[in-house]
Amino acid sequence: MSTFRSIKGVKDILPENMPRWNIVEDAAHRFARNYGFHEIRIPTFENTELYIRSIGGATDVVEKEMYTFPDRDGSARTLRPEGTAGVARAYIEHHLGESSHLQKLYYLGPMFRHERPQAGRFRQFHQFGVEAIGKSHPFVDVEIVDLLWNFFSSLDLPGLNLEMNSLGTLEERQEYKAQLLEFLTPLRDDLCGNCQRRLENNPLRVLDCKVITCRNITEKAPKLLDCLKTESSDHFQEVLTGLESLGIPYTLNHRLVRGLDYYSMTTFEVTSTSLGAQNTLVGGGRYDGLMKALGGPPTPAIGFAVGLDRVVLALPDSRIPPKSPLVFLASFGKKGFQAGMQILQQLRLAGIQADTDYQSTSLKNLLRSANRLGATHTLILGDDEVDSNHITLRNMETKVQENLPLDSIHLQLPNHLK
Repeated sequence: MSTFRSIKGVKDILPENMPRWNIVEDAAHRFARNYGFHEIRIPTFENTELYIRSIGGATDVVEKEMYTFPDRDGSARTLRPEGTAGVARAYIEHHLGESSHLQKLYYLGPMFRHERPQAGRFRQFHQFGVEAIGKSHPFVDVEIVDLLWNFFSSLDLPGLNLEMNSLGTLEERQEYKAQLLEFLTPLRDDLCGNCQRRLENNPLRVLDCKVITCRNITEKAPKLLDCLKTESSDHFQEVLTGLESLGIPYTLNHRLVRGLDYYSMTTFEVTSTSLGAQNTLVGGGRYDGLMKALGGPPTPAIGFAVGLDRVVLALPDSRIPPKSPLVFLASFGKKGFQAGMQILQQLRLAGIQADTDYQSTSLKNLLRSANRLGATHTLILGDDEVDSNHITLRNMETKVQENLPLDSIHLQLPNHLK
């Protein structure tokens, strides 16, 4: 037995699990493209400074979770912990903003964070993300959430809950921070250790804390929505009205915040009641200040990142389609084997899933191989069949056999597999 095992928190996705992944990923591609988004593939690792600037040096991701390593020239590189920073860097580097059109980009791929592994949380995980860059209209926000909600709904995910909030502008958020600190500072000693530290560098994140004592304390805290001026309030109301007009249900959640200055206006999450503690499927919102923070021009943008591992866990078994028919070619004898290679190629080019066993030479052993592979049908082709220009089709479940013309089997077979 091999002494090598996968790294803790990094899992293999085995063939029996791939149908679930294919369903989810195919839906992601389909909905992104239907909404006018174009796929982008960003590097798996970037300069570490990109993530420090984009995610924030005072966050748990940067301080504790990033996989950072020195390159051969001494430069610090980091495996991507999320996709937005890489997309923003590509947007600036390749001057995608020179077009007046809204840039609509999406990606799928693995991300890396050194977290404590548990159900739905891995150190290598996968995300489906979209980024709409260049326009600040509230209907862009609505379109993003609409795409997301219909993606989830198409998969029949159970117990979905969309939560919405607005972060307002930087100035409004600064005013709110002052009110929040005024409320929390006298209660500092009752907060958990993490929240006491957050009071110094990221007070909004105290609202996010899952510790019950902290949640009880912040239950009566001021609400950010109460600090919004007319323009921000109107923007958020237009977003909510747009969601209502599309029949998308939501709840307001004043705890839903982002701790960095470049986040603004609309923010949202979707959770599922079927996932237990790690129940967040997606987080998203506006990050109108990110491009400027990375050295580009001020550019409005909004996006989301879906945790595909959790979506796959939540996917109902009823969405898994039955296996496609597998045809096994049992060819034997000199003529049968030679003709079988041509038949096998014809079947595959006709879109029929087909396989064979090149080692077994007797019909008995070939039928055993067909059973091991889970074949639904077997084509039996020996020297006698070649001479008579026919091939025998065997239903592996009913054991019923019938003879079909050899020279047109690839044309006739699909009708017999239904």
